[in-house]
Amino acid sequence: MTGLTLYPAIDLKGGIVVRLRQGVMAEATVYANDPAEVARGFAAAGCRFLHLVDLDGAFAGRAVNGAAVQAILAAVAVPVQLGGGIRDLAAIAGWLEAGVHRVILGSVAVKDPDLVRRACRSFPGQVAIAIDARAGFVAAEGWTEATAIPATELALRFEDAGAVALIYTDIGRDGTLAGLDIERTLALARQVRTKLIASGGVAGLEDLRRLKEAATEAVEGVIVGRALYDGRVRLAEALRLLES
Repeated sequence: MTGLTLYPAIDLKGGIVVRLRQGVMAEATVYANDPAEVARGFAAAGCRFLHLVDLDGAFAGRAVNGAAVQAILAAVAVPVQLGGGIRDLAAIAGWLEAGVHRVILGSVAVKDPDLVRRACRSFPGQVAIAIDARAGFVAAEGWTEATAIPATELALRFEDAGAVALIYTDIGRDGTLAGLDIERTLALARQVRTKLIASGGVAGLEDLRRLKEAATEAVEGVIVGRALYDGRVRLAEALRLLES
């Protein structure tokens, strides 16, 4: 049994904190109007890393909630990882220079794998790859574009790229509180050498306990969103469980 990092999710839409259901923008639940205050709360509770997503950016292909991200960076000292609309080397460099610890590349992993490889070489230890899948197949462009690429195949394409982590999200479970798909997550983790971060559907502390008990060294952490905001997961308990 190994310690896991808890990544509380801060999803940004229109400058505020929301959670989507299965990535559908029309099904956004608003949780807070001040993203920086949310980030301060997570940091004060002992979180060692924050997971930020520019939801509008994921659809637009460029940064949209930049002001909210900047406010979070100014508010906390804990490292953050950022995804959503980061599609070129200039955007990657800009965010890293602004203080983001790690960028997450998703759609470009499908559309421009060479860019992902260049980014991993140019910014070692600061690039993670998002493997967002529905029924085992990768989706891109804010999860609106389905592909015929199996999640495992996409992950294996980047085994030698030097990414710091793969973030595997089960789209069908994301934001639904349906429970983490631990079996599929661990099946992917067993096939790759790159560290894996689990995401999508965490419903409660039992999901985290099951992941912790089953995880190998390949699983580095887990992203939790709606379950934290709805109070189904108490942050202090989750941190004690995962990091022990």
